[in-house]
Amino acid sequence: MENNKYCVILAGGLGRRLWPCSRETFPKQFIDFFGTGKTQLQQTYARFRKIIPAENILVSTSVDYEHLVREQLPELPDWNILAEPIHRNTAPSVAWACSRVEHRCNNGVLIVSPSDQAVMQEEVFNESVMNGLQFVENHDGMLTLGVRPTRPEPGYGYIQIGDAQNLADTYTVKSFSEKPEREFAQVFMNSGEFLWNTGIYLARVEYFIKCFKEILPSVMGDIAEKQLNREEEIKYVHENFPRYPNLSIDYGILEKVDNVYVMESHFGWADLGTWHSTYEALSLNEGGNVIIDSEVIAENCSNSIIKIPKDHIAVINGLDGYIIAEKDNVLLICKKEDSSALVRKYINEVRMKYGDEYI
Repeated sequence: MENNKYCVILAGGLGRRLWPCSRETFPKQFIDFFGTGKTQLQQTYARFRKIIPAENILVSTSVDYEHLVREQLPELPDWNILAEPIHRNTAPSVAWACSRVEHRCNNGVLIVSPSDQAVMQEEVFNESVMNGLQFVENHDGMLTLGVRPTRPEPGYGYIQIGDAQNLADTYTVKSFSEKPEREFAQVFMNSGEFLWNTGIYLARVEYFIKCFKEILPSVMGDIAEKQLNREEEIKYVHENFPRYPNLSIDYGILEKVDNVYVMESHFGWADLGTWHSTYEALSLNEGGNVIIDSEVIAENCSNSIIKIPKDHIAVINGLDGYIIAEKDNVLLICKKEDSSALVRKYINEVRMKYGDEYI
């Protein structure tokens, strides 16, 4: 494996969309959500460990979760953990990762990945990533991995493909559409011109930094120019990170630069970030329900997703299209369809009425 290949796993999110099973003090990326014996972070790390040298895998997280990263990935060196002092979006996270990699390797190539995704065919995934890394190493641009939609999912981002490139299944990007209404998602799917955006991005570190400097100079600041040791760098970040914009790399960079490409990938993918998308991604049992690592008796129930604590038994009758989720001191029962807005609403109401301990 070549030592100029790097990966940063984004693991700083609050995980609110899978509330109440994902809590702000212990969000979804640190949970063994499906009872596999590994958390989502551990699964993502293990996946990249097969194609990227261990010393070149970074994890971006919050200072609130740094102890969880260390517990779950004890082999990760201190240099590889980027613990942000305040929650921001992905643009500042990637900018810091690029700066750290640049100080170590002047010709680094970086893959940026969320920590909460399912990959069904890992060998195909590995091949796609390696082909993508080779592509961006030889192109002055940014590449995202896309997958063909299988349903009009309003919770995902969509990428409109353009001109074919000299690498198979690789195209220029015409447009991005973030979480469209279901009717538009259906139009996108029917057109055949759109792919789901996996949120996995690849580029030379030099190109990432060039984009940040030109489009979001407030994100990079002086950190890329300074030759700081680790202590000085962390001090600089803690002093300056709060003033960085709360901006995603999608909005901050990808929608504003010209040289953006997408590779249609075929490794079987799902974003496990919401109840609805998790339901859609998992294989269904005979009754059309998804029961996640739980003991459940379900009668006359269909199209529902159910997750309760391991020491509980749920008996459910007559529900069609619901989320039934329980964790500690909160039980959520609500309609599943496009549940993200409902979950946000209930989080705000519960926080205001009962306090942060329920969030």
